[in-house]
Amino acid sequence: MSIPPSLNTLLSKHVTLQIESIDRMYLNLYVPNLQRDIGAVTFFKKHRQALFASTVLMDTITKAFVAQIEDYTKKQQIPLISFVRGQRKDDLAKSALKEFTASEGVLFVGKAQEKTPVFRTQKRTHPETGRTYPWIVKSTAMVNAYYFYGVDEDFGPFFLKYASYFPYNAKLCINGHEYLKRQLAKEGIAYEALDNGLLSCSDPVRAQQIADDLTPEKIADLAHKWQQRLPFPFTQEDTEAGYAYQLSILQAEFSLTQVLECGQAGRLLFEEIIRENLDLGRPSQVQLIFDRKVIATTPGRFRTRVITEGVTPSLHVDYKSSRIKQYHKEGQALRTETTINNTRDFGIGKNILNLPALRKVGFAANRRLLQVERVSHDCLVSQTTLEQVERPLTTSEGQRTSALRFADAKVQAVFSALVLLSMVAQGFSNRDLRAPLAAFLGVSEEEISAGQMTYQLRRLRLHGMIVRVPKSHRYLLSTQGLRLALFYTRAYARLLRPGLGLVAGAPHVPSSEASTCFEELEQAMNRCCQAVYLAA
Repeated sequence: MSIPPSLNTLLSKHVTLQIESIDRMYLNLYVPNLQRDIGAVTFFKKHRQALFASTVLMDTITKAFVAQIEDYTKKQQIPLISFVRGQRKDDLAKSALKEFTASEGVLFVGKAQEKTPVFRTQKRTHPETGRTYPWIVKSTAMVNAYYFYGVDEDFGPFFLKYASYFPYNAKLCINGHEYLKRQLAKEGIAYEALDNGLLSCSDPVRAQQIADDLTPEKIADLAHKWQQRLPFPFTQEDTEAGYAYQLSILQAEFSLTQVLECGQAGRLLFEEIIRENLDLGRPSQVQLIFDRKVIATTPGRFRTRVITEGVTPSLHVDYKSSRIKQYHKEGQALRTETTINNTRDFGIGKNILNLPALRKVGFAANRRLLQVERVSHDCLVSQTTLEQVERPLTTSEGQRTSALRFADAKVQAVFSALVLLSMVAQGFSNRDLRAPLAAFLGVSEEEISAGQMTYQLRRLRLHGMIVRVPKSHRYLLSTQGLRLALFYTRAYARLLRPGLGLVAGAPHVPSSEASTCFEELEQAMNRCCQAVYLAA
């Protein structure tokens, strides 16, 4: 297979398998009633009928919980490992997984000291009696965290981590691709594995259905299943009284994997795409990808990074505390992956039940990034289209509008401004367009009247460059409009302007083959004119 001429061609004709799936998910498990000091006091004084709420009572629960863990590892003959600084826990899990033959079970339990929220006892003085009394306050401390690395028959490898001190918050890590592989195997559907993905599948439609069916309820069932099997800090009476764990989303990765016919061709094209899209981290561009408006006061990072690990480059676009990453996976697939580290960046709650809404954001961000890249990488337009915009237009309603001529400096300025605003998800207004247009024309915004802006928007709309958002005064750039704007601005900036500089022999521009040929052409034309007695 030769290198495809564009990303459109590559993704339309040379993708053998395409799967959208949740990748890694990192979840918080917590008891809602025990996250504040008053909740901890209520737990001990009202629920457990203690005279005072203090850390002494917490210490008793902690010692019993740690004893349960140690007893569990001994009885089940499961290794209890103390992690050392700098040790990669996932590497240990992969090594243990190679020797694990059962359908499910615990690989090992790991222990590490980590900083976590805890409660401490503080002495307070009663303002009337002057007597001191203990009070619970929230704080942080370095405590032992216990990692239960296991394998589930439905979800594959996972780990469940508990803090060993009150209120015993936990974290669960799963992988949606591992869930997909397990379900395919259960249904007898043949597949070839890609590290953290699929390379091929005999029934890709069913594979996508399985990936889509990973619901919040199934994830919650997994957590509760293993909480019942593993050592647990609270009693049954505590749980029945309402002190039960709930799940929230700490981090979620949403991936689109597109397996390519020829990996090397895809790799070369991907590197070209990276060069074309280094500005995707710009706020005006990142708005499209994440479908969120960015204003001057919006906190967070908005940037594009190209990271090279070994010889494999990857494109990273940051939005607040989330990011979208694109890379060539194992030389065989294009992986586009949105990682959301804070659901509230998108106005979505953290509860696991909000996963469907978060999926829409993550997968839509992947698709939008590819849409931007496809148009950006292949912005050639047909001769017919050029002729249509290069001449005045009369619509079926009898409205007439002027041409959008390539050589018109104002048209170039308008198109350059449109490129800046091309991917604003909510559309742009008259005012939004005025600021960049003024900058490209080299004038102040005050020098461009409202009537002039209305004129520009009208002719852009009639030429099909932009469409009006219903019931608003905002506009969206059409796909054809984006293609034309990119073609005009790139042809002018990359071809015409530098080409004319070479031909005209601009100062400080070294002589080139093009300038030499044009000089020879000019001399030949002069000789021809002289031969027929015409002045050159």
